[in-house]
Amino acid sequence: MKRIGVLSGAFNPVTCAHAELARAARPLVDEIVCVVPRVYPHKHFHGATLEQRIEMIERTKLADRIEVADSGLFIDIARELRRPDTTIEFICGADAAERVITWDYGEAGVIDRMLEEFSFLVAPRATVFAAPEHLRHRVRSLDVAPGFEDVSSTQVRDRIAAGMPWEHLVPESIVELVRGIYC
Repeated sequence: MKRIGVLSGAFNPVTCAHAELARAARPLVDEIVCVVPRVYPHKHFHGATLEQRIEMIERTKLADRIEVADSGLFIDIARELRRPDTTIEFICGADAAERVITWDYGEAGVIDRMLEEFSFLVAPRATVFAAPEHLRHRVRSLDVAPGFEDVSSTQVRDRIAAGMPWEHLVPESIVELVRGIYC
C-alpha cells in the first residue's frame, strides 16, 4: 500500500510550521500531497487568492504534488484522493486533530467510521493531543523540531498588520511573495 500524507489547509500564508510538518512526515509516508480547498468548513476565504496559495506551496517545495479540493472536510478530501492501493494520513497539528475528532457531527460514531478511511499524523501545538482510547490506533505522533508549536498563518498576518517582524515565520523562498500579497 502506498502511504499518502495529506497536508491540507488554507496556507494563508505558508509558514515555517507547515514546512516542519512536511519535513517530519516525509520519512513516514511515500508521498506528500498539499491540498488547498476551494471551500473551508470552519473559516471564510480571505487574504491570498487560490492561485497565490498554490504558488507559495510550489515555491516552498512542501509537497510532491498539490491538489485543489472542492471541500475542506477531511473525509471529503480523503475520498477524493483515495485509490485502491493507498492509505491516507492527514498531517496536522494537535489543534486540528482535536477539532476533527471531537467535532459534533450530529450522529454518534461518525468519527469512528471516518477513521476507517483515513488516519492522522499529529504534531504537538500548544498542547499534545491524546486521542480517545478506541481511536489511538489511527493517530500517530509526529516528531517535530521545537519552536514551531505556536507558529500560525494568523500570527504572520497579525504581525504584518501590526508592523512587527514576521519574515522569520515563513520559508525564505516566499518572503517577497508574502510581502507582495499581505503588505
